[in-house]
Amino acid sequence: MDGAIAADLAQDGADWKVGVDIGGTFIDFCALEVNSGRVASLKVLTTPEDPGAELMTGLALLAEREGFNPARMTRFVHGTTVGINTIIQRKGAPLALFTNAGFEDVIELARLRMPDMYSLFCTRPEPLISRDMVFGIPVRMRADGSESQAPDMDAVERAVATAKATGAQGIIVSFLHSWRNGEQEASVKAAIARLAPELFVFSSAEVWPVIREYERSSTAILNGYVHPRVSGYLTALEERLKGSGVPARPMLTKSNGGLMNAAEGKHACVNMLLSGTASGVIGASWLARQAGEDKILTLDIGGTSADFALIIGGEPQFGTGELIGEFPLHIPSVSVSSIGVGGGSIASVDAQGVLRVGPESAGSTPGPACYGRGGERATVTDAMVVCGWLGHTEMAYGQLKIDVGLAHRAVGDLASRLGRTVEQTAQAILDIAVSEMFVEVEKLASRAGVDLRDFTLMPFGGGGPMLGAFLARELGMTRLMAPRRPGVVSALGGLVADLRGDFIRTIFAPLSDASLPGIHSAFEALAREGRDWLAAQGHDAAAELSLSCDMRYVGQSYEIEVVLSPEWLMDGDAAAIAQAFHLTHERLYDFHDPDGEIELVNARLAAVGAGPALSFPEIDEKDAPAIPARRLPVYTGLSVETVDLHDRQALVPGSVFHGPAVVVQEDTTFAIPIGTQARVDRHLNLLLTFGE
Repeated sequence: MDGAIAADLAQDGADWKVGVDIGGTFIDFCALEVNSGRVASLKVLTTPEDPGAELMTGLALLAEREGFNPARMTRFVHGTTVGINTIIQRKGAPLALFTNAGFEDVIELARLRMPDMYSLFCTRPEPLISRDMVFGIPVRMRADGSESQAPDMDAVERAVATAKATGAQGIIVSFLHSWRNGEQEASVKAAIARLAPELFVFSSAEVWPVIREYERSSTAILNGYVHPRVSGYLTALEERLKGSGVPARPMLTKSNGGLMNAAEGKHACVNMLLSGTASGVIGASWLARQAGEDKILTLDIGGTSADFALIIGGEPQFGTGELIGEFPLHIPSVSVSSIGVGGGSIASVDAQGVLRVGPESAGSTPGPACYGRGGERATVTDAMVVCGWLGHTEMAYGQLKIDVGLAHRAVGDLASRLGRTVEQTAQAILDIAVSEMFVEVEKLASRAGVDLRDFTLMPFGGGGPMLGAFLARELGMTRLMAPRRPGVVSALGGLVADLRGDFIRTIFAPLSDASLPGIHSAFEALAREGRDWLAAQGHDAAAELSLSCDMRYVGQSYEIEVVLSPEWLMDGDAAAIAQAFHLTHERLYDFHDPDGEIELVNARLAAVGAGPALSFPEIDEKDAPAIPARRLPVYTGLSVETVDLHDRQALVPGSVFHGPAVVVQEDTTFAIPIGTQARVDRHLNLLLTFGE
């Protein structure tokens, strides 16, 4: 679309809402013009050397191609991997930790668990703060919140001087029992600010005031570790948007699937570490509800990883303890399982002559060999090209032209070492990638206690449709639903997400009639905090407050989260709360103890402000032949077969065709195996059903 046409399309009354998600290889854009219902999408290669520059490139391309007018953008939601990449690459800020004297080993001891108890070669990750940068301060708070020993400010002053001299950029303050009373942490934080105003300081109680010192400390450390890079990135983002004439207040996707404003993101950095993966699940949940799908397994394959999540009843599942690189995240987040297998995952032959795939990725620079950007090592994408499933049209909205010869050369290097043909080697790469995903999905299903044969697979991301059908067949699933624009589902998630803030207060009380008034008071305080947070985000409409409590039988080490009804607290109905706990325990562990004493550990509240009510056009289905654009050779695993190639834009609701086939579109390519029926529904989803 040329500039003149774009200018004509940019109406003064336009209302653009834009979602953006930055991945390891591409930045995705999903823009909706609300008045016309027109959806524009785009993918742009990332610029790791200058994060955020690709955002301006994408907005300029949207204006050029789609008539997008930055001055008419009323909603801008952004997901980024800056935080999580900082942790994975260990490029965060040098930190010091101030903790209680005698507890200097808190982050090294952690929970005394090995990441993989069944591996003889398993090692624990190096802490983000080295032992010599942990300073014990003589200070003590009792478990009831009363002060046993005031902070030794002379020790604080000496520790600050040493931390500065050894290069610390920030300090984390985490003392025992600050979940009960954070005054000691606050006073030490204020002292550090006076002594060294050039250092940033976070206290554990302000980041996540929860019982258990390791979980509270590690969460605060993750927040501080990424703070300088995230804050600098968001400041540059705001300046770039302002310079482009964008009036919308930038919002960020959070690990919990909700949103917050960019100003909050600069200090509450830990809340956005899983923003990209969570956005994808939120977008998939919205699409599932639109299509009336009740149970979905999502498959989000990007350039570096494959992410999986369960959607049940049209809603994503939430949890705590998701891994950020090698470290657990103890704040609520959308439950996502990840594995280091993506389109850019590099295939190699180890010293024993065994073919392996990932976790090393070619990323966007240099990228897979077939991109022609300097990559020379074979990747999953190159294997798809060699087999013939990929490379028949331009990719990523015309930004990439596939070089088949370079893909053959890269895979050929491995083939010569393995003594196989190039096609056999490429198929082996794909088989290994699918098998590694299979193992991870089976773990997810086992933990959740679900039968995946009852679920529909939804593949998205640039690589999801390439491998999704093969994985679904291996899992014994019978249905697959691919949205119209699978490459930008994570960006869509930002468009449809709600504001969501999570708040917690440790109460640590037995469940009894006598304790309910105190528990009720804790929830009332959380409700005020939640409403104030929504108001600070600019939300002035009704708020939805969801209550839950971490509970356990007396003597258990860990808790389960139980959803509570506000009426139970208002009416003082301890029996109803107990029954809810018993039922939840039964569902999770297949048993409960009706006579067991129950403890309430943490009160939780989620404050939700509904996002815009968006909808995409629906089109009635009709009998329409699916006419292939042409036929092409594809190596299907045993032999080369001639298959149909379909253009996604030519497929209309009601179109039906059968595999093997290839479907090409702007943001991805579908590989549809033999024995598969494909149909387009009224939402423009591509539905696949698999034969026996």
